[in-house]
Amino acid sequence: MADVNSKRVSQFLQKCVKPEDKGGEARPKEEVTEEPALPLVPQSYPRTVQEEISMVFNTYNMAAANLGPSSRRKREKGGGQDGSSTALYVDRRKSKVWNYYTKLGDAYVECNVCKKQLSFHNSTTTMREHLVRKHSIRDTLLSQLKDDQTSESDYVAQENTAKRSRQTTPESSLYHAASCSEPRTDMILELVLEMIFRDLHPLSVVKDKGFGLLIGYLEPNFTLPSPVQLSSMLWHRYNVVKQHLERYLQTAQAIVVCVEFWVSQLSQTYLTVTANFIDGEWRRARCVMETQQAHKDKAEEGDLGEKLSAVLSEFGLSSKSVFCVMHDSPQSTAANSQQLKNVYGWNSLCCAARTLHLCIKAGLEVEQVQEALSAARGIVRYFQQDAKATCSLNSKLEAINKTKLKLVMDVGSRWITTIEMCESLLDLKWAIMSVLEEHPKGTAAVQNLADHQWKLLQDLVPVMRTIKIATSFLREEQNASVSSLMPCIHGIIAAIGQQSEESGAVIKTVVGNIRSELTQRWGLSEDEKVLESPAVIASFLDPRFKEMRFLSPSLRSELHKRVKNMLSQVFNHQSPSATQFWMPNLDYKAEGGDAGSQLSAHKDRCSSTPSQSMYDILLGKDPTESMPEIHQQLENYIVEPLCKRSTNPLDWWKNNEHRFPAVARLSRQYLAVPATAVLPDQAFAAGESTLEHRRAVLAPENLDQILFLHQNFDFLESMRNSSETWNRTAH
Repeated sequence: MADVNSKRVSQFLQKCVKPEDKGGEARPKEEVTEEPALPLVPQSYPRTVQEEISMVFNTYNMAAANLGPSSRRKREKGGGQDGSSTALYVDRRKSKVWNYYTKLGDAYVECNVCKKQLSFHNSTTTMREHLVRKHSIRDTLLSQLKDDQTSESDYVAQENTAKRSRQTTPESSLYHAASCSEPRTDMILELVLEMIFRDLHPLSVVKDKGFGLLIGYLEPNFTLPSPVQLSSMLWHRYNVVKQHLERYLQTAQAIVVCVEFWVSQLSQTYLTVTANFIDGEWRRARCVMETQQAHKDKAEEGDLGEKLSAVLSEFGLSSKSVFCVMHDSPQSTAANSQQLKNVYGWNSLCCAARTLHLCIKAGLEVEQVQEALSAARGIVRYFQQDAKATCSLNSKLEAINKTKLKLVMDVGSRWITTIEMCESLLDLKWAIMSVLEEHPKGTAAVQNLADHQWKLLQDLVPVMRTIKIATSFLREEQNASVSSLMPCIHGIIAAIGQQSEESGAVIKTVVGNIRSELTQRWGLSEDEKVLESPAVIASFLDPRFKEMRFLSPSLRSELHKRVKNMLSQVFNHQSPSATQFWMPNLDYKAEGGDAGSQLSAHKDRCSSTPSQSMYDILLGKDPTESMPEIHQQLENYIVEPLCKRSTNPLDWWKNNEHRFPAVARLSRQYLAVPATAVLPDQAFAAGESTLEHRRAVLAPENLDQILFLHQNFDFLESMRNSSETWNRTAH
């Protein structure tokens, strides 16, 4: 391999170097640019040919090219320590493609075949492609161009790293003499725009120096757009996607509107309105409709209905298209539920994550628990503020290879962080007590937990862990619907009740408070509220939970009657053939005659059968004759086998809709109701999500458009791709 490399080096020198007769320094045959510069290794200049050539081809010398022009000129002049010149000039026109071109100045070349002038920027790629495409010159010399040009492009990149990493105007740099090609410019603009709304960047990112240096290095001929230009592009993309979303929302059978109030870093309150529904292919859709500035106090005073109605009208939707409204807080629910019901006919629900947080908060307000948690926070705060104590703790953990264990401080608005704090303290209990004993200031600066408090935290963790498991269940994709909520809540009540039986009086009090809050906030003690709850009806329409084991037999029977009445109302107000999801089979047509002749023919066939009255005397009247078809569908659905908990109920209904079309229509409404007002991962997260963090710093001028595209662009694209895939499969 060394022999091969030596041979290639000597061939390279024979092409590129022509020594002077008088033994002077080497000169190039012809230079491509005005001022060639070789890579430079600081403090040490190569003395041999191999060292000089290795500098040209080794990529680790890229950093040396960042030296200033004076340093490069000094390097080009050479001059070793002994004063002799050893610099070698490499002819970068080594490629055979130059046989077909004549150089015109520093930035242009002329084809010798067709006399066409091309721009030249230290690379022969365009020249080679011109010969291949226009003149079909594909000789062996050009076939070797790829290898040669790799070395050449590396050389040029090293020489001009500093120049290419800065954006300059065409007037101030020869590298901008020719603008970037129009298709490439359009693509870069689109990618910059997508980067902004996909990653939630402000439009001012194009003015950041680091971003400008990056784009200037990757594409020196590209001029970044101004924030004003980006704003115009953003509005155009927003309007296009909004039109697609409007058409998509028109296909929704029933929409669940979710409202979320949040605060930016400038303490400005915003309202985000989201539409949730299940489309014709039984896919769960969650689309952001609008984000607007709001005054939360006014929203809690009852003007939310007007805002939601205005948002719906922008998408061509009426108030009748809304099935219910999901609020992100109990305060918003209490302030607006009555007005939304009376004026618009909308039922109101509260986010399950927020309600669960309030239930747990009430349970932890027991005095003994608050004292223990306060002492626990003091210990964590001490180690966060005292560097010596932290070093001692880390050294003890390193000794037993448990460096991954870290202390966690809880956040009052997220109960999951409280259990994480308790777990971290219990895991590091021995190390914490050891450090506090070794540091005399530690016992004086922080109050250690008493033995009974350590025991209290140890008994509290299993209870909290059970609730945390429930949130993990609700975060799974197939459990995003409110249909999974009621089985989960009843499971929490039963599980923590059993855990408290063997615990002390304090834990029993905590568990009792949590169970009481869960029962009260979800109305589990009142039969009428249970039967009217959308979460309970959704559980019945979920093929995994339709047995409703958490209800008494009498309540289950009453629930079946309520659902029958709902089906009758739907059937009377809108026939199955009138809805887009109940399209009749067009192939099912009689070859001749109208509906009246078909009916008479059916009666004639029936008249030829034996009279049913004689069988009624023996067996009684056939119950299916007097039962409406929709009720028969419901009975058939009830006796269907249960599905596994891992089954996605939407997939099951997609495959069985043709068997129970009336029940499927009702299921499409209730299963569209989410358990949380925001995405479950965000609702049950221990910390602030990337979305929450980045949207808080966006400027209000373009915030609505950026959040709209961030949420809806990929979703609508996936819907289109899946529809195209389905159409190809169907055909």
